[in-house]
Amino acid sequence: MPRRMHQPLARAIAAEGFHVVTLDLLGHGRSDRPLDPKEYSMTAFGEQVLALLDHLGADQAVIGGTSLGSNVALEVADAAPERVRGLLLEMPVLDNALEAGLIAFGPLMFAARFVPVSVTALRVLTRAVPRGLVPFWGGIVLDTLGQQPAPMAAAIHGIFFGRFAPPSRRRRLIEAPALVVGHPRDPIHPAADAAMLAEEMPNARFVAARGILEWRLRPERLTNEAVDFVTGCWADPRSRRAAGS
Repeated sequence: MPRRMHQPLARAIAAEGFHVVTLDLLGHGRSDRPLDPKEYSMTAFGEQVLALLDHLGADQAVIGGTSLGSNVALEVADAAPERVRGLLLEMPVLDNALEAGLIAFGPLMFAARFVPVSVTALRVLTRAVPRGLVPFWGGIVLDTLGQQPAPMAAAIHGIFFGRFAPPSRRRRLIEAPALVVGHPRDPIHPAADAAMLAEEMPNARFVAARGILEWRLRPERLTNEAVDFVTGCWADPRSRRAAGS
C-alpha cells in the first residue's frame, strides 16, 4: 500500500506540533521497484528507514507502521535502539499469521510469475479510474492494485522467504515504549500476534481495535490513542532513557 494510507493519521499527529514523515518503501507507492527479491527483505527495509532518518538529520523518532510497516519498525528498533523514541505498531505479522499469509499471498506471487497478463490487466484498469471520482480509501485500494508483475513477484518472494521480523528473543530486548494495536477476526494480522508482541516487550501496551476497519472508517478513538502515545514519548524522560540504552 502507498504512504498515502497514513495521511489522515499523519495530519492528526502533525496538528499537535510534531514533524511527521511518511515514506514509500521499495516496491511501494512511488518508490523504485527492483527485480531482485533480496532488495525486499525486512532488514533492508529497516536500513531504508534509518537512512531516511540520517537524511533528515533526525537523531531519534517515533517509528510506526501498519502490517509490514510494523515489522519494519521492529527491525529499526532491533538494529538501532538509540534512534527509536517509541514504536507505534498496528497489525504486526508474526508467528500466528504465517499460514494465512502464505495462503493469501502465495497465489498472488504465482499469478505475477506465471500469469503476468492478469496483473498487468488489473493495473491498466485501475489506472484508468480518475482518483478524484472515488473516496479517499477507494483511491488507496486502486493504487495498491496497480502493480507491475515482475516487481510484485520479487517483493512477495523477498518478504516471505527472508527474515520476517526480529526473533522473539530479540523482541524481548526492545525497551522503547510501544503502542501495539491488534484487530479481531483478521486472519492475516491476528490479534494474537499483536497481544503476544505487547507481552514480549517490557514497555509495550496493547490496544484492541473494535474491528478491522475501525481505524479507517471511525478513526477517532485509535487516532487519539496514537496522538497521546506520541506526545508521551517526547514528554516522558523514561522514553529518553529507553531510547538511549
